[in-house]
Amino acid sequence: MKQRFSNDINIRNRQAGFQYELLDKYIAGIVLTGTEIKSIREGKVNLQDGYCYLNNGEVFVKGINITPYAQGTHYNHEATRERKLLMKRSEIRKLEGKVEEKGLTLVPIRLFINDRGLAKLEIALGKGKKLYDKRETIKDRDAKRELNRIRV
Repeated sequence: MKQRFSNDINIRNRQAGFQYELLDKYIAGIVLTGTEIKSIREGKVNLQDGYCYLNNGEVFVKGINITPYAQGTHYNHEATRERKLLMKRSEIRKLEGKVEEKGLTLVPIRLFINDRGLAKLEIALGKGKKLYDKRETIKDRDAKRELNRIRV
């Protein structure tokens, strides 16, 4: 019998690596309401349109879609609400400086549940890729695929 809830959740934003050149990675806790953790444990999360922003020394993530819990009542959560991230103040200050100075952006790249059962969001400092960089990425990916095909 397959369990409905899983503790080995590892949801990735594969599009982020293609759209952005990822520089630094940080792991942040995420503030959730009651039924959101149940939906995450079922794996019903979409990170594609998510982005992070800084406001008054706090980090928020917006655009992450956590599907409402099927067995939830009228207390069920809103799917795309903005959620607060929990980080150390020193990390937030470092991020503020880099985001304002260089025109970098914060992108969620992975949502997982750690060994203590807490939901964590891995965010990365990203620099947007130009069209020719994306073409280069596609070319490299195709070349690796061909090499693997020849080896097997």
